[in-house]
Amino acid sequence: MQSSLQRPKDRISVLVITADNMTSELLKNAFAHGRRGFTVETLTGSSEKIIGQLGAHKADVVLISEELQDGPETGIKVLQKTRTLQSTSSIMLLQDSKPDRVVNAFRDGARGVFYRSHSLKSLSKCIQTVHQGQIWVGNEDIEHLLKALSHLSPLHLNDSKGMPLLTQREEEVVHLVADGLKNREIAQRLKVKEHSVRNYIYRIFEKLGVSNRVELILYVFSSRGGI
Repeated sequence: MQSSLQRPKDRISVLVITADNMTSELLKNAFAHGRRGFTVETLTGSSEKIIGQLGAHKADVVLISEELQDGPETGIKVLQKTRTLQSTSSIMLLQDSKPDRVVNAFRDGARGVFYRSHSLKSLSKCIQTVHQGQIWVGNEDIEHLLKALSHLSPLHLNDSKGMPLLTQREEEVVHLVADGLKNREIAQRLKVKEHSVRNYIYRIFEKLGVSNRVELILYVFSSRGGI
């Protein structure tokens, strides 16, 4: 009996964006012509060329190489553009784990980062995870994000009308979470009970539409724009 993931109508559509055909075909062939539950298209070229063609390609997940034909890190321009595409999640394909590139990827809308040194089997899992609405991020990447957050100016998250989304105490909790503190440590810092901290975090998650600490950190990045 086939699983629902294996039926063609339920396959995850993936758009692979790279600088050259050799790399894109290597990645495409890794999905074994849909036997893993994927359909795959590819785009190659410069960031400008690819951005001009994005509208013609509908995909659940976009895998974007950081280096395109017009140079290193130009893939970030394509990533920024994919933020305007509804129902599409993006993964940045990086050469290695450099702090600034990891931070820039998540700040500009990536839901995961994947490294060329990782196995192609892991790539399938990465795409499935992101497609399910989760974040694909390693411990080293989280450390990069936390260090970058520590240099942010005081946090003020507002809605589209400029009204605060969080209370002052909730903003303090967000900063302490971003500093890597656990609930007990936050309670000690704020001189409140640990269950009070859990309640604060629950309300913060509800207000911001996130479900865990990593998503909260990414929400702060996307809301702040710059580092």
